[in-house]
Amino acid sequence: MTTIKTQEEIKILRQGGKKLARILEALGAFVKVGVSTDEINKYADELCESEKVVPAFLNYKPSGAARKYPASVCVSINDEIVHGIPNENPKVIKEGDIVSLDMGIIYKKLITDSAITVCVGEVDEAGRILVERTEKALLEGINAAVGGNTTGDIGFAISEFLRPFGYGIVDELCGHGVGYKVHEDPVVPNFGQKKRGAVLKPGMVIAIEPMVNEGTKNIILDSDGYTYRTADGKRSAHFEHTIAITEGKPVILTSL
Repeated sequence: MTTIKTQEEIKILRQGGKKLARILEALGAFVKVGVSTDEINKYADELCESEKVVPAFLNYKPSGAARKYPASVCVSINDEIVHGIPNENPKVIKEGDIVSLDMGIIYKKLITDSAITVCVGEVDEAGRILVERTEKALLEGINAAVGGNTTGDIGFAISEFLRPFGYGIVDELCGHGVGYKVHEDPVVPNFGQKKRGAVLKPGMVIAIEPMVNEGTKNIILDSDGYTYRTADGKRSAHFEHTIAITEGKPVILTSL
């Protein structure tokens, strides 16, 4: 069931969203050549403690998962699309890597969710453009998230922006409602048709998160039960914001 948040709850979500934005900004700056994914996760814990928030993903068990997620932040590198586990078989960041950082936090019992992708050192032009276009696709989706529109309008805006570039738009994973839980209704796909899907109503809070592959849209799930990879081994980028639906333009809750 899709939930409607009160103005007071949205105010708290905005406060929490700013905290999450500061955490992700610090984590993005921390990602450098030679840093391990385990170190990134430990730093995320330190930042949560500093901001007086609780990591929402740690020990979270999504529907269908065999076990709880064991880390505070998802760190996905190159062909890893989302949900990379940083503290089991840690990896060391290398020159030219594309690194996605996806994190949720709990502040005053309410959850915000956001993701960024950072380029490490000298990334080739194709990689940099992939990251830039994925972030732009997120903004296109947000601009379509106007009260009275639908989730289909969001997905249509994202896919229509990306389609000319020939990327694989991941359609097996999607955005979602958020706030009381990590995942709520409605489902927010990164493709769709105008005026189809759930109607966007003031007070709804959703996470929009395009996941864009250099090659095929097809994905595979690693044996760890969480990490999704591109089926062809090509790179992927991921950006996400939590937003509040209003009568007019949406409010981005997870920005500085």
